[in-house]
Amino acid sequence: MPRPRTEDVVYADPEALDEWLDEHGVLDGQPFLISPAGGYDVELNSIFATVLSASPRNTQAAVARDLRGFLNFLWFSRPGTDSRTGERAQPRTWREATPEDRAAYERWRRKDPAGPRVEDSTWDREVSTVNEFYLWAISQDLVRVNPIVQRTVTVLDPVHGRRERLAPAESSHVGPRRDVKWLPPASYLRWRDVGIRGFGPDGLPSPRFRGRFAARNSAYSDLMVRTGMRLDEQSSLTLFELPEAEPGLHNARTRLPNAVAKNGSGRVIYVPVPTLKDVWEYVEIDRTEAVEDARARGRYDAVRSPLVVEDRDRAAVRLGGRWVPVAKLEPHERRRLFVEGKEGLEPAALWLTERGLPMTPSGWQQVFKDANARCQAHGLRDRAHPHALRHSYAVVTLEQLWRGHLQALGEMNADQRELYQMVFGDPLNWLRIRLGHRSVVTTQLYLHTLQELEMETRIALIPADSWGPSGFCSQGWEAVA
Repeated sequence: MPRPRTEDVVYADPEALDEWLDEHGVLDGQPFLISPAGGYDVELNSIFATVLSASPRNTQAAVARDLRGFLNFLWFSRPGTDSRTGERAQPRTWREATPEDRAAYERWRRKDPAGPRVEDSTWDREVSTVNEFYLWAISQDLVRVNPIVQRTVTVLDPVHGRRERLAPAESSHVGPRRDVKWLPPASYLRWRDVGIRGFGPDGLPSPRFRGRFAARNSAYSDLMVRTGMRLDEQSSLTLFELPEAEPGLHNARTRLPNAVAKNGSGRVIYVPVPTLKDVWEYVEIDRTEAVEDARARGRYDAVRSPLVVEDRDRAAVRLGGRWVPVAKLEPHERRRLFVEGKEGLEPAALWLTERGLPMTPSGWQQVFKDANARCQAHGLRDRAHPHALRHSYAVVTLEQLWRGHLQALGEMNADQRELYQMVFGDPLNWLRIRLGHRSVVTTQLYLHTLQELEMETRIALIPADSWGPSGFCSQGWEAVA
């Protein structure tokens, strides 16, 4: 593809941005990178339309963020020099990056006192992203050399046995982290009541609380900690995925569609009925008020290219001359999905802002940040982020499942235990399905958490005087007969 001409500077006319992107084949919701000078690099951005085109949008966005970090560093901190005068020349681009640039970037990201000092896991992810980008760029003959130095590593292939391959030398080499951030139920409830609902540590409403939509935020966090859905998954739910709270049920079933689940991991979600009732209360009160206000102000009339469900009993929209089920719509399409009703259009999205428009994942992240700030202001150490609630669901659920599983097995003989295992399977695999993990190896992380918790409990039960005399004196170790 040819490089863009100098007039292809999209920020020169921000109002024409959508039209410009459409002309250049950039799909709605597809990320793209703009240089600090406002230029759109066709070759750079073609990675999103080719090799990443089938990847989930949140994966594409994560790649864009990781690339942006390194490219900004090149632009602002590693400008080229004029070989004749020695003066600073044009900013350095991704095409001129060198191993020296990568070394400087690593120092700043991981060790510089003025830098962010990112975690090893964050750095390894960024290295992997940039490395894959340059391998792709080399394959497309866009650059000749990968600025990331490679080293030879030996891996165990289940088919071919031990073999060697190249890997980035600048990775941290510390391996994946095995600790997870999670909150026990009591800690979660304290964080929610103070941070989300605006209560004080004494359990009473705080007169200083100025937050709005507390019922919505509380229902959202409760749903996440009781189902383990990911941020993007839960934020993409529509009214069509919200089950009814039928009498006599302890848990209501709903289906998370493949189109919104990470890696197409659509699955059955079990929602505790008390939590579901709180969600429906938000829908019937706060959400309804937001929709009515948005209609009155004409906000839905300004939505660009809305997708409209004409019949509430048929969850489908017309796309390209054919009916497409709502379950097949991706998150970016769901944000412009509406339902035609007697009073007019209404967003199909479950979670709406005060303006009656769909909440974004970044909006929910801000809700969690505000909640953490309130907890800190009240002197509480409880902190949470969306994935911590998912971890909390996993740890608590696995502990409860294993407790019941082992209790049942303990009351059986060997033949009964074998049959029980064949029929009901392994609690870890059940949790894997609920979390949408491809491999049980990923889910085993929570077994490690339970092991650590068990050991901490046992250590806490050791009496302080159980060791007796230490056997150490100022003269050295005493001989013990």
